[in-house]
Amino acid sequence: MPARRPPPGCRCPRRLSGQGEVFKAVANIDVGPVRRVFAPWLDPKAKPFIEFRNVTKKFGTFTAVDDLSLTIYEREFFALLGPSGCGKTTMMRMIAGFEDPTVGDVLLEGQPLAGVPPYRRPTNMMFQSYALFPHMTVETNIAFGLKQDGMPKAEIADRVAEMLKLVKLEPFAKRKPHQLSGGQRQRVALARSLAKKPKVLLLDEPLGALDRKLREETQFELTDLQQDLGMTFVIVTHDQEEAMTMADRIAVMDHGRIVQVATPSEIYEQPNSRYVADFVGDINIIEGKVERCADGHVTLNTPHGTIEAAYEGDIAKGSDAWFAIRPEKMRLTLDEPAEAHRNCIAGEVWDIGYLGDMSIYHVHLGDGVTLKSAQANTTRLLQRPISWDDRVWLSFDADAGIVLTR
Repeated sequence: MPARRPPPGCRCPRRLSGQGEVFKAVANIDVGPVRRVFAPWLDPKAKPFIEFRNVTKKFGTFTAVDDLSLTIYEREFFALLGPSGCGKTTMMRMIAGFEDPTVGDVLLEGQPLAGVPPYRRPTNMMFQSYALFPHMTVETNIAFGLKQDGMPKAEIADRVAEMLKLVKLEPFAKRKPHQLSGGQRQRVALARSLAKKPKVLLLDEPLGALDRKLREETQFELTDLQQDLGMTFVIVTHDQEEAMTMADRIAVMDHGRIVQVATPSEIYEQPNSRYVADFVGDINIIEGKVERCADGHVTLNTPHGTIEAAYEGDIAKGSDAWFAIRPEKMRLTLDEPAEAHRNCIAGEVWDIGYLGDMSIYHVHLGDGVTLKSAQANTTRLLQRPISWDDRVWLSFDADAGIVLTR
């Protein structure tokens, strides 16, 4: 039986060679719903491939990147995620050499990049607009950078053929960009970026011009390609789903600073702040006061009732805290649960969003707050027992959400 790829969304096992015993140990570390064997950031002996050391970048009086430090490892698919204006593209441009830090250093393989022009850096950048030459064919677009470098014609022909095969565009070699679909143009731009075989491929919102279905398909193609090539990819995106699907790790950014760096499952399940929790995915956040914190649990008094949640740490009684829980982890029932005195909130269904595989229920509470509950549609729509204006109960387990203190 031929070998099969891991299922979509599963990034293990990676094709590893010579990574040492540390990865055998890391393979048994559970960091969420996905087990990984590729985790050099867990190895204290691993050396960063790309490193930002206390980097600040200013444009006049505006600070785009603010005293930022970050490490990215070889063969990692790393995502810089954040809203427009948070500094993620500026960081990528500093790696590429299009911008220089105002303060601090950017290093590649331990060597400072200061003073090295873009064309001498072992990096290549793929832009959202693709920037293909309209008068050139697919193969001449891919060959352009190789010709500029003075590569012999025979080698160029071999490399172009290799890239066309890699992105599955061999039948389209003689076509021009206007004769291609959006997805095919995206592949041409990718092949051109990879043709020079850079050590780092920088992707600036590379899938933004594609429709949703094609974008989802291309996300998995990119991850497969990156694994096959064993290359370091750094992607800039504001699309959380895109980052969660493709990246080994994500850096969530806000106003020129990195708020959290972690794997997709850790970012989703263990956000370190309300900003990260709210930015990545849909979430309900309930404010309360700490009544008790002991024995691995914290009790919160909220306007909607008592919440008891798992919490490893210590919070002083009377402190402000927030309970964050994803909609899919909230049970929704017409009947009051047996333990309604805790982790149970009553409300009224004000709206229902039907998404096919699931429905999102907007439950309005008495004080104007609305919580969301995501329920799988295991029965036909006409048989759904909960509808608009119904009095319902939201309930959840103590470990279904996370307590945040900032």
